[in-house]
Amino acid sequence: MPALDLPRLIAHRGLSARAPENTLAAVRAAHAAGIIWVELDVQLLGDGTPVIWHDRDVSRCSDGRGRLAAMDLAAARRLDTGAWFAPAFVGERMATLDAMLVLIAELGMGVNLELKVNRGHDPVALAEAAVPTLMEALPYERRLVSSFDERALRVSRALAGPERLALGALFDRVPRDWQSRTEALQAVSVHANWKPLKAERARAIKAAGHALVCYTANDPAAFGPRWDWGVDAVISDDPTRFR
Repeated sequence: MPALDLPRLIAHRGLSARAPENTLAAVRAAHAAGIIWVELDVQLLGDGTPVIWHDRDVSRCSDGRGRLAAMDLAAARRLDTGAWFAPAFVGERMATLDAMLVLIAELGMGVNLELKVNRGHDPVALAEAAVPTLMEALPYERRLVSSFDERALRVSRALAGPERLALGALFDRVPRDWQSRTEALQAVSVHANWKPLKAERARAIKAAGHALVCYTANDPAAFGPRWDWGVDAVISDDPTRFR
């Protein structure tokens, strides 16, 4: 499979320390700060539209309430998704996957797109809606699909072989059978919660030929020893702190 040259620093949900997460504004902020890759979440509205959003509902990051799966695009676009963060972002709207990918392409950035499968959501429908759109918008070397949901990753792999689509296996605690699960997906990378990750497991991942991505680290000093374990990239709310 082709090599995927990940940068060391990836902005979590865009530059979410400085702009509302998973918005166009957060991606613009990352770009302005010199961060060339972002990690974003995608899921489906009730009408099947892929949107950039993390939670199952909209209450935490908008001025509305209700489940994402109960909304159509018109309802979702009426939400203000910036005012909760700061007055400067009043009027920010929920981004569709299409709009986000247009921006990322225009800025020459890369994206780790997480297929976010919240309770009651269909991983097959999500992968079938999001992955072809991503593949059409960006070249191989500027896109990576990850998920905690192996069903979503299996469908993604069925849509495109490893020479056309890079996959990342996403874990909280990397399990003992990580290698068989990762290799079954022909994944290029393993994505691990940085806090429970152990040096022995990190080095085994690297020895097996996978890229190792850690999330979500915001303390460069505490994270520091993990670079010596072979970590390739860190996902952070404010990756500029790691410079």
